Amino acid sequence: MYVCVCNGITDKEIHSAVEDGATHVDDLATELGVATCCGECRNCARDVLNSALGDLAARIGHAA
Repeated sequence: MYVCVCNGITDKEIHSAVEDGATHVDDLATELGVATCCGECRNCARDVLNSALGDLAARIGHAA
């Protein structure tokens, strides 16, 4: 799913950025360009980021 239409950023790209260490929407802006144009995607990007962080935490918790 496209999260940032202006920059063509998908939810999968956000999940990958989280795997690479992104923890905040500002990280996504720096790494991917999310919310750097019109900003309409910021809330959706935050939701996807939080979901990705939760998925990562769950995987780490199961690995421990």
